[in-house]
Amino acid sequence: MTLVLSDNKNVFIRPYEEGDFNKIQDLNKEEGWSNLVENHLNTKEAWKNSNVSYVAETEDQQVVGYIRGFTDSCIGLFICELLTDKKYRGLGLGRELIRYVHNIYPKTRVELLANSSSRTFYEGLGFRAFYGFRKISHE
Repeated sequence: MTLVLSDNKNVFIRPYEEGDFNKIQDLNKEEGWSNLVENHLNTKEAWKNSNVSYVAETEDQQVVGYIRGFTDSCIGLFICELLTDKKYRGLGLGRELIRYVHNIYPKTRVELLANSSSRTFYEGLGFRAFYGFRKISHE
Protein backbone atom coordinates (compact mmCIF):
# COMPACT_ATOMS: atom_id res chain seq x y z
CA MET A 1 0.00 0.00 0.00
CA THR A 2 1.32 3.43 -0.93
CA LEU A 3 0.85 6.37 1.45
CA VAL A 4 1.38 10.01 0.75
CA LEU A 5 2.46 11.58 4.05
CA SER A 6 1.63 15.12 5.10
CA ASP A 7 4.97 16.31 3.66
CA ASN A 8 4.03 14.73 0.27
CA LYS A 9 6.64 11.95 0.57
CA ASN A 10 5.61 8.51 -0.61
CA VAL A 11 5.95 5.62 1.83
CA PHE A 12 5.00 2.02 1.17
CA ILE A 13 3.58 -0.36 3.77
CA ARG A 14 4.37 -3.98 3.06
CA PRO A 15 4.75 -7.27 4.93
CA TYR A 16 7.93 -7.76 6.93
CA GLU A 17 10.70 -9.77 5.27
CA GLU A 18 13.65 -11.30 7.11
CA GLY A 19 16.00 -8.92 5.29
CA ASP A 20 14.31 -6.01 7.10
CA PHE A 21 15.42 -7.15 10.53
CA ASN A 22 18.74 -5.28 10.76
CA LYS A 23 17.05 -2.05 9.64
CA ILE A 24 14.40 -2.57 12.33
CA GLN A 25 17.10 -3.13 14.93
CA ASP A 26 18.77 0.12 13.82
CA LEU A 27 15.48 1.95 14.51
CA ASN A 28 15.19 0.18 17.89
CA LYS A 29 18.73 1.19 18.80
CA GLU A 30 18.14 4.81 17.78
CA GLU A 31 14.98 4.86 19.91
CA GLY A 32 16.85 3.45 22.92
CA TRP A 33 14.88 0.21 23.01
CA SER A 34 17.93 -1.64 24.28
CA ASN A 35 16.01 -4.73 25.42
CA LEU A 36 15.02 -5.52 21.83
CA VAL A 37 18.53 -4.78 20.55
CA GLU A 38 20.38 -6.74 23.25
CA ASN A 39 18.05 -9.74 22.93
CA HIS A 40 18.75 -9.92 19.21
CA LEU A 41 17.92 -13.60 18.69
CA ASN A 42 14.69 -13.46 20.70
CA THR A 43 13.63 -10.29 18.91
CA LYS A 44 14.30 -11.92 15.54
CA GLU A 45 12.29 -14.99 16.58
CA ALA A 46 9.44 -12.74 17.73
CA TRP A 47 9.29 -11.16 14.27
CA LYS A 48 9.34 -14.59 12.67
CA ASN A 49 6.40 -15.75 14.82
CA SER A 50 4.25 -12.62 14.62
CA ASN A 51 1.21 -12.76 12.35
CA VAL A 52 1.00 -8.96 12.26
CA SER A 53 4.33 -7.65 10.96
CA TYR A 54 4.64 -4.77 8.52
CA VAL A 55 7.26 -2.22 7.62
CA ALA A 56 7.03 1.23 6.08
CA GLU A 57 9.70 2.06 3.57
CA THR A 58 10.57 5.00 1.36
CA GLU A 59 10.91 4.91 -2.41
CA ASP A 60 14.64 4.25 -1.96
CA GLN A 61 13.82 1.21 0.25
CA GLN A 62 14.79 2.79 3.56
CA VAL A 63 12.75 1.30 6.44
CA VAL A 64 11.31 4.28 8.33
CA GLY A 65 8.74 2.56 10.51
CA TYR A 66 7.19 -0.70 11.54
CA ILE A 67 4.37 -2.36 13.41
CA ARG A 68 4.52 -5.81 14.97
CA GLY A 69 1.91 -7.80 16.86
CA PHE A 70 -0.47 -10.69 16.73
CA THR A 71 -4.16 -11.32 16.30
CA ASP A 72 -6.78 -14.03 16.48
CA SER A 73 -8.45 -12.13 13.58
CA CYS A 74 -11.85 -12.04 15.32
CA ILE A 75 -11.60 -10.33 18.69
CA GLY A 76 -8.16 -9.11 19.60
CA LEU A 77 -5.34 -7.35 17.77
CA PHE A 78 -2.39 -6.73 20.09
CA ILE A 79 0.32 -4.36 18.95
CA CYS A 80 3.66 -5.27 20.51
CA GLU A 81 5.69 -2.49 18.92
CA LEU A 82 4.99 0.52 16.75
CA LEU A 83 7.95 2.69 15.84
CA THR A 84 8.64 5.39 13.29
CA ASP A 85 11.94 7.00 12.48
CA LYS A 86 12.26 10.30 14.33
CA LYS A 87 12.56 12.14 11.01
CA TYR A 88 9.14 10.78 9.99
CA ARG A 89 7.20 11.60 13.14
CA GLY A 90 4.32 14.01 12.94
CA LEU A 91 3.63 13.10 9.31
CA GLY A 92 0.88 10.56 9.96
CA LEU A 93 2.93 7.39 9.50
CA GLY A 94 2.24 5.85 12.92
CA ARG A 95 -1.47 6.54 12.54
CA GLU A 96 -1.48 4.95 9.08
CA LEU A 97 0.37 1.84 10.25
CA ILE A 98 -2.28 1.28 12.93
CA ARG A 99 -5.09 2.01 10.49
CA TYR A 100 -3.56 -0.35 7.92
CA VAL A 101 -3.45 -3.38 10.23
CA HIS A 102 -6.83 -2.63 11.77
CA ASN A 103 -8.38 -2.51 8.29
CA ILE A 104 -7.01 -6.00 7.66
CA TYR A 105 -8.73 -7.22 10.87
CA PRO A 106 -11.73 -4.88 11.19
CA LYS A 107 -13.64 -7.03 13.72
CA THR A 108 -10.87 -6.78 16.30
CA ARG A 109 -10.28 -4.38 19.14
CA VAL A 110 -6.76 -2.95 19.09
CA GLU A 111 -4.82 -3.21 22.32
CA LEU A 112 -1.30 -2.09 23.13
CA LEU A 113 0.99 -1.00 25.90
CA ALA A 114 2.54 2.45 25.70
CA ASN A 115 4.81 4.67 27.73
CA SER A 116 3.78 8.04 29.09
CA SER A 117 5.52 9.96 26.29
CA SER A 118 3.26 8.40 23.65
CA ARG A 119 0.03 8.76 25.61
CA THR A 120 -1.18 11.88 23.78
CA PHE A 121 -0.45 10.25 20.41
CA TYR A 122 -2.70 7.28 21.19
CA GLU A 123 -5.39 9.36 22.87
CA GLY A 124 -5.44 11.54 19.75
CA LEU A 125 -6.27 8.41 17.76
CA GLY A 126 -9.20 7.60 20.04
CA PHE A 127 -7.50 5.03 22.28
CA ARG A 128 -8.41 4.99 25.96
CA ALA A 129 -6.27 3.87 28.87
CA PHE A 130 -7.08 0.57 30.56
CA TYR A 131 -5.71 -1.30 33.52
CA GLY A 132 -3.46 -4.33 33.05
CA PHE A 133 -0.63 -6.39 34.49
CA ARG A 134 2.76 -7.64 33.30
CA LYS A 135 5.15 -10.29 34.59
CA ILE A 136 8.20 -11.97 33.08
CA SER A 137 9.31 -15.50 33.94
CA HIS A 138 12.17 -14.68 36.33
CA GLU A 139 10.15 -12.22 38.47
